Amino acid sequence: MSLTLYNTLTRRKEAFEPIDPQNVRMYVCGPTVYDYAHIGNARPVIVFDLLYRVLRRTFGADHVTYVRNITDVDDKINQRAADEGVSIRNLTERTAKQFHEDIAELGVLEPTVEPRATEHIDEMKVLCETLVEKGHAYVAEGHVLFDVASMAEYGRLSNRSIDEMEAGARVEVAPYKKGSMDFVLWKPSKVGEPGWPSPCGIEIDGRPGWHIECSAMAGRHLGKVFDIHGGGIDLTFPHHENEIAQSRCAHGTDTMARVWMHNGFLQVEGEKMSKSLGNFITIHDLLKEWPGEAVRLAMLSTHYRQPFNWTAKGVAEAKRTLDHWQELTKDAAADGPVCEDVLETLADDLNTPKAAAALHELRTSAAHGSLGAAACLRASANLMGLLQVSQSNWMAWRPATLSVDDEEIADQIIARLAARKSKDWAVADRIRDELAAKGVQLKDAKDPETGEIVTTWEVAR
Repeated sequence: MSLTLYNTLTRRKEAFEPIDPQNVRMYVCGPTVYDYAHIGNARPVIVFDLLYRVLRRTFGADHVTYVRNITDVDDKINQRAADEGVSIRNLTERTAKQFHEDIAELGVLEPTVEPRATEHIDEMKVLCETLVEKGHAYVAEGHVLFDVASMAEYGRLSNRSIDEMEAGARVEVAPYKKGSMDFVLWKPSKVGEPGWPSPCGIEIDGRPGWHIECSAMAGRHLGKVFDIHGGGIDLTFPHHENEIAQSRCAHGTDTMARVWMHNGFLQVEGEKMSKSLGNFITIHDLLKEWPGEAVRLAMLSTHYRQPFNWTAKGVAEAKRTLDHWQELTKDAAADGPVCEDVLETLADDLNTPKAAAALHELRTSAAHGSLGAAACLRASANLMGLLQVSQSNWMAWRPATLSVDDEEIADQIIARLAARKSKDWAVADRIRDELAAKGVQLKDAKDPETGEIVTTWEVAR
């Protein structure tokens, strides 16, 4: 299966040819662990988990190295720890655990390596000293700063000139900077902040800037040049642009990663997600209302490079789709073949909308009794990280917001059917309305064989 990927660096789709097919290497920027991750964070986690799965199938599971970092030193972390009155390590351990638990519900595989920034301080200091020695960085007032003017190709990834970036960027105005676009590689630690002995002969303790962290971790675990670097489109500038500058200038290479991939922005019900608009949604809270695979399928319904609009309607549709797929594949063989149409569409720059369409075609065949199609549907969905939950566990899932249990619902349905049989419509309607208020929607249908009314229920949406 040949694989093509869109490369932000060249702005075109290209046939993917790894540097070493025996060790395909990918780095993706992970979370800054100071709070629950939000659904905007979930999108790159899901997108690059899918790419990881496709790479493993194409080159072999033992021939792909996936590095997704954890940023555990940052201004937001410092502030949150101070606000809560806890140690920074205590905060980051707790929030990293929360992150892992939440994304596991999204069907995400563990990366090969998950480095923490604080465990790579030595590598960051070496990078700082190397860049100063090579004339690409300088020391000023306890800081080490990258000299943007020293790199002729700065701005190539975001396809903007220095003047354009300077006009649109919110950069710190500091008298010790040579140029306004110069960015921090290392800075002095304030009282109460984490700190380490500084590089480059600086006498006071300090801590790394954000950009140098990823350069150090990627270089340590993947080498000076590797295959794929991924993340959200919001990271293109300045974060990824600065990573490239640091890594290339320190290592003397023409590139840092051969392919740069970015997923599009996320909106909520057509608006930018923000706490001020009241539409800020964490993965943790979302999983109280929906099963993780429904969230995953909803996000994969849009091509990863396009903006994604999160809607309640969209995730409800994804849940209904998975309900149907689960029913159709409950008796399917566990080792079915993956559909060639699904493979081809995923190999075409992760075209998940077309892959989903191919799965729907398999669903139609499975619905007509084809066990082969059902097995193929399950295997193909598994490749996309779907239908990994057993049908019994899937059917047993209930939202945390549901304020009534299955036994009580069953009793209420029996009471309502009895009321209907005696034509006590007021009682029947009251039971229906009471259940609806608790998040349960009743559905009545006539049994085609007996002609009697059969009542089923689902979570009201």
